[in-house]
Amino acid sequence: MTKSNSENPRKTDVKVSLIGGHRLEGATLHERTVTASLIGGADVDLSDLDIPDGAELRITKLSLIGGVSLRVRRDVLVEVHGLRLGGVKDDGPSEPGGPTVRIDAWGLVGGVTVSRT
Repeated sequence: MTKSNSENPRKTDVKVSLIGGHRLEGATLHERTVTASLIGGADVDLSDLDIPDGAELRITKLSLIGGVSLRVRRDVLVEVHGLRLGGVKDDGPSEPGGPTVRIDAWGLVGGVTVSRT
């Protein structure tokens, strides 16, 4: 994750496709990422990423059909927001204070699945 500071203004990664999802890995992401497609979800692997305590990484997924598959470490708090037909599967920590990944998932069909390593 590339962290912003006063010398490096906050950047947003944008990934767009008509058909087909996106595969995202932590080392190449900035603090904010937007992925958009008509059909296709997002496969996000942050398991090797060292997110500092108190930091927030935000990923926004926009699609008609397609969910989010997220892999994170066990200590990462995952917040899921947005509107979609499909649930959220996450059995991770619910205590604030550690690193946070916020998923904003907007679409018709597709849920959010969080797996922990």
